[in-house]
Amino acid sequence: MQDDKEQGASGPLAGVRVIDLTTVLMGPFATQILGDYGADVIKVEPPGGGDGVRGVGPRRNPGMAAIFLHANRSKRSVVLDLKHPAGREALLRLAADADVLIYNVRPQAMARLSLSYEDLAAVNPRIIYVGTYGYGQRGPYAAKPAYDDLIQGAVGIPALSVLAGADRPRYAPSPLADRICGLAAVNAVTAALYWRERTGEGQSVEVPMFETMAQFTLSDHMCGETFDPPLGPTGYARVLNEYRRPYATRDGYLCVLPYSDKQWEIFFRVVGRPELLETDPRFSSLEKRTEHIRELYSLLAEIMLTRTTAQWRECLEAADVPVMPMHSIDSLMDDPHLKAVGFLQTVDHPTEGRMRSIGIPSSWSKSQPRLTRHAPRAGEHGREVLAEAGYGAQEIDALVTAGAMSLPRQD
Repeated sequence: MQDDKEQGASGPLAGVRVIDLTTVLMGPFATQILGDYGADVIKVEPPGGGDGVRGVGPRRNPGMAAIFLHANRSKRSVVLDLKHPAGREALLRLAADADVLIYNVRPQAMARLSLSYEDLAAVNPRIIYVGTYGYGQRGPYAAKPAYDDLIQGAVGIPALSVLAGADRPRYAPSPLADRICGLAAVNAVTAALYWRERTGEGQSVEVPMFETMAQFTLSDHMCGETFDPPLGPTGYARVLNEYRRPYATRDGYLCVLPYSDKQWEIFFRVVGRPELLETDPRFSSLEKRTEHIRELYSLLAEIMLTRTTAQWRECLEAADVPVMPMHSIDSLMDDPHLKAVGFLQTVDHPTEGRMRSIGIPSSWSKSQPRLTRHAPRAGEHGREVLAEAGYGAQEIDALVTAGAMSLPRQD
């Protein structure tokens, strides 16, 4: 990892400066990726402890909890009170030299702070102003608050879990909406930067969670309702099949998915049932297997009970039938592939000590992203960032005295 005092000097977004007003998970996940890509991300946090997720989960020191550490590396932190005139002025001075400003409060809150797109464009016409929040501003939900659970429910994920065999509606046991919408925000930022490179124009961009996740679920599950008049009901039959799950073996569970004609042919041959594909019309083609997917997966579940997990892995991997272990989170961290690619690294954080750091999934032949900074303490880089914006030491002290800016107690 690059020394915290160095600027990120490599990666595809080297030279891009991002003002990050986001908190919790969706926005910080997006800006962490931008920081890993080489952007200089300045995380502007509120007074009184900074980003609220700093206190969520296990921690060695106050304000430095595990989830925060994983979503806020490759950033610098400044604590500003944007309700204070001097704090707002400091933000505008930072934005005057920035490429991107990204926020995840409702636009109405930004307008009350006099930090709308028009306010930012007045000091920097080339700025890309990205809002990541619950709902698009043209509809009746515009002013509603949003969190991952609410959005999952609103786009049907808990209802789909019941159709897939759950005994009651359940949210996915991961904040999928925050993560997916964070990735959508990264896409929006990079595409807007490309547009500006071609045209010289900044712009305002909206990345609403509800619409983003509606696209995510409807793309799979509109199915027959895609057509007018409908050709069938909603719901992708294969993924809603109650037997689509890790299969019980004699001594555990295993994830198996023959999909193509060739893979099913090999699977049935391996288990000594080649006639099922050759003579049973229900399974003779992808189209027929989709129509009879419940019967097919029920049969697969029965077959998987006949051998141990190790026996199945040995024969299916040798036959190139798609198979993977059903990891727990604990066993995932010991996965031999992740170890081989160095995905989890042990690093020394300046204040938090030894910790595991999650790697960058993508590999680049020319501009490999990298972890440029450890997750910062709240306000850790306040002095250096404001100095870069032209503030003198006495001006920074005056901001602190006025309550417009906070610094760590050690500063």
